[in-house]
Amino acid sequence: MRVRTFELRLIALALFVAWTATAGLVVLAYHPGGPIDLLVGIAAGIPILVALIGVAWPPVARGDRAFAALVWLGLASLLVLAPSIGGLLNQLLARGPQTLLPSLEAAYPWLLALVGTSLFSGLGLARRSLGEASLRRARFARGSLIAIALTAVVGTVFAAAAIGNDVALRDRPTSDSRFGPVDADREPPLCDVALAVGRTARVDLVLTGDVDRTTLGTVDVRGVRSAADFRWLAYVATSGELGQYGAASVGSSAWTRTPSGGWQAARVAAVADENLDAQVLAIALPAGTRAVAEMHGVSFFEGARARHCRVAIDGPTFRAAFPQVRWLVGSADLARWRGELDYWVFVDGELGQVSGSVNGDAGDIVKGGLQGRLRATMIATERDRPHPIVPPAG
Repeated sequence: MRVRTFELRLIALALFVAWTATAGLVVLAYHPGGPIDLLVGIAAGIPILVALIGVAWPPVARGDRAFAALVWLGLASLLVLAPSIGGLLNQLLARGPQTLLPSLEAAYPWLLALVGTSLFSGLGLARRSLGEASLRRARFARGSLIAIALTAVVGTVFAAAAIGNDVALRDRPTSDSRFGPVDADREPPLCDVALAVGRTARVDLVLTGDVDRTTLGTVDVRGVRSAADFRWLAYVATSGELGQYGAASVGSSAWTRTPSGGWQAARVAAVADENLDAQVLAIALPAGTRAVAEMHGVSFFEGARARHCRVAIDGPTFRAAFPQVRWLVGSADLARWRGELDYWVFVDGELGQVSGSVNGDAGDIVKGGLQGRLRATMIATERDRPHPIVPPAG
């Protein structure tokens, strides 16, 4: 029994760490400017107390089947919670939606994790209150009631705080946003209708990668686009490259930049697929692909409304949409890589943000590598505003 108690307490401790990480992310990174930002962070920390109940009183069972069921209950809660934390981290780092619960699809993994954690701790609390000699059926019944009560209280408090903060942000008058129009009376277009990029845009793109949890580095791209003209610089720090690269195209002239050679004239065709957000729309989000897009609710970016959509994507499409990924993976074959791409359509019908990832066999990237993953986050702000493209001096 001591060994089983120790094992279940370890699972409860893992749940405690996971919920603590969630609350820490919300407290440290969720600051959209609402009146109760701090209260939302505090509410996100309540599940920590639920997990602590399981640490103090693990739901020990004598039967092998009952013990295995409890182990799987705790592990299943962790398996649901871990990717949700990753999604939350990507959302916050990408300066993404101001609402934490943009839709039911976004909320239900958190609810499942909370139900699992509450049941795990509730069964332990029931065993503590009824005694070890009590009937298993009685402990299960009381534990289930405790779990329902904990889930209802914690879920209601957090949802009320998060949605209340979101409503306050929605009703707050905003005169301008770099993400797009702030007209609260207009709904963003659906995911499968006509989609465009702004006539002009300021574009930020961050690409990262890892193989077997070992980072490959970062490619940080900053640039502007005006119709077909563009200019960008990429700060590359990867396992194979280090320095500043770039590309530009103005009218019938084009340039590329390398760390050793600076800006050099190039053929326009050589940089034709480097035009930032326009390339992403043309390659990764054509009308046929978006016909099967998932809708994940409406989000707010500094007062601008946007519809959150998602499509599947494969490795070759990812490479073609984000050609700067070459500095992370070289010429590695990504044909069998698969992933998903989230995109946000703003009220003006324009693409304002993209965030996605693909993963697959990493043998072509690192010798002996097993699993690789590439991530991309792009935001296109200040769209349709004047952005003159200055040709490189070189």
